[in-house]
Amino acid sequence: FRSEDNKKQKISDYNRAKKIAKTDSQKREVGKSYGKSEEKRFYHKDNEQGTDKPKYKKTEEKDGYSKSTDKAQYKKTEDKARYNKSTDKPSYKKDGDKSDKKFYPKKPKSKCSISNKCGGCQYIDMPYEEQLKIKQLYVEKFVGEFCEVDPIIGMENPLHYRNKVHAVFHRMQNGTVYSGVYEEGTHNVLPVKKCFIENEKADEIIQTITGLLKSFKLTIYNENSGYGLMRHILIRTGHKSGEIMVVLVTAGPEFPSKNNFVKTILKSHPEITTIVQNINDKPTNMVLGTRDKVIYGKGYIEDTLCGKVFRISPQSFYQVNPVQTEVLYSKAVKLADLKNKETVIDAYCGIGTIGII
Repeated sequence: FRSEDNKKQKISDYNRAKKIAKTDSQKREVGKSYGKSEEKRFYHKDNEQGTDKPKYKKTEEKDGYSKSTDKAQYKKTEDKARYNKSTDKPSYKKDGDKSDKKFYPKKPKSKCSISNKCGGCQYIDMPYEEQLKIKQLYVEKFVGEFCEVDPIIGMENPLHYRNKVHAVFHRMQNGTVYSGVYEEGTHNVLPVKKCFIENEKADEIIQTITGLLKSFKLTIYNENSGYGLMRHILIRTGHKSGEIMVVLVTAGPEFPSKNNFVKTILKSHPEITTIVQNINDKPTNMVLGTRDKVIYGKGYIEDTLCGKVFRISPQSFYQVNPVQTEVLYSKAVKLADLKNKETVIDAYCGIGTIGII
């Protein structure tokens, strides 16, 4: 059981989080992190005792809440935020659709136009220090009863850190081709030109390649019909080495005008170290297939992590945030306090960074 002091501290943390939270989404998350009774107090100032069921105000009903079910329901006036096959214009799913897609309130002044749809950066408009406080509350909620929770160690610059960037190609009815990410919980493709958490050079290369597809008459894969060649593009970058790998995922081994296509890419981006064709000819949700064909370069890149050099292939599992990985590993090594007498199993090791370091 928690001590009385811990309870007081939890209440203090909760009140602090309430002041930090600004949007309805953030408020709901904070409320949920402290249990049902706290959530009632958080949402309903008129119901401080928590004896009645939550009653959403009229202003909140506009965000998609129903008094009868207390669950998010999409209103007709908002049916303009999803892509459909016939028009490529947004529209919400019809009633009865059983998808588990999450919905985040629209942020009209968000840094990112799709931050409420892709599910990758819901906190992008919140100051970083406040993000860390919210996340600290989550960790304390789930493991605080079992161990002491130290403060989160944040990044100096929490932007553009991802060294692995994936994009899917999509062709609209009018023939326009764009690249982007899947809308959360769906296979609707949201157009992305720049992302605040992805490597900036990787985003530039993706846009260059996307712009070349039509002129080279390379067809876009349609997962419903199985027709088309180009499925995905994957960029991997070396944080310290600066090396760049481009992986072109195709639905079959044939690649028309492959050599000229690669030459054109390299003309725009001579900094690219290697280009690989990955063949994924199965009707699967997996991005990569099992076959790789090196088109240019050595077929892999290298990068340094905690003083060790690692060789990274298209299939390698390698931590996507190299800066925080070094912080995490250093802390883990210190806390493990190994004496060179123990036997350590590096299970599910991916590229093997933990065991080698």
